[in-house]
Amino acid sequence: MTRLLSSGDADDKLVLQSTGSRTSLRDEAIMTLQAAIIAGELRPHVVYSAPTLAAQLRMSATPVREAVLDLVKEGLVETVRNKGFRVVELAAAELDELTELRLLIEVPSVRNLARRGLADGEYKMLKQLAGQIERAAVRNDMVAHNKADLEFHTALLGLLGNKTLVTTVQSLRVRSRLYGMSALADSGQLLPTSHEHTELLDLIREGDAAGAARLMRQHIGHVRGSWATGAPEQ
Repeated sequence: MTRLLSSGDADDKLVLQSTGSRTSLRDEAIMTLQAAIIAGELRPHVVYSAPTLAAQLRMSATPVREAVLDLVKEGLVETVRNKGFRVVELAAAELDELTELRLLIEVPSVRNLARRGLADGEYKMLKQLAGQIERAAVRNDMVAHNKADLEFHTALLGLLGNKTLVTTVQSLRVRSRLYGMSALADSGQLLPTSHEHTELLDLIREGDAAGAARLMRQHIGHVRGSWATGAPEQ
């Protein structure tokens, strides 16, 4: 993994790496930048250059610029004229609101999924993504971790067949900021919360609707707990 300098401060180093495209380069750039924002690899008050990020991702500048424009529309970043872009800062109250909405949507959704059940192919696909999340946690790769996490939850909720639900939850997730995850990974404390994806899958597969809902509530709670502070929860 290489190191990248922001365009605004030579001492502000960023670790960023594409995990390999399975879609278009533009979509890959969007997913990688979203994951970097969530993980705090891209932070507010720092100006980043699209060409520099493109070199880090081993892409041309065009798909990265297109990705940045999409993120501007989503309200995740703002352009800095003649310099690049920076991440929009998220207030604690806004993060509380996002978390509350996620609880209202995702908890009953996984309860419904447990009642619906998982086909063998669905379980296998989601189990692979859960494994990717855990392996990224072990190697302290927060960008890869959050990309796989976003893909896991998007695919899981997608099984309900409600596209509006999926896009809403995806938007809520990418607007979150989880600045404590790197500290947890460094201390070896991130793996237990990462393993909750596998536990959730098993509960859903077993048809344990109450257990799946309870674990989903706990999982989302980390957004305002250990994932935000970097301190293990008691």
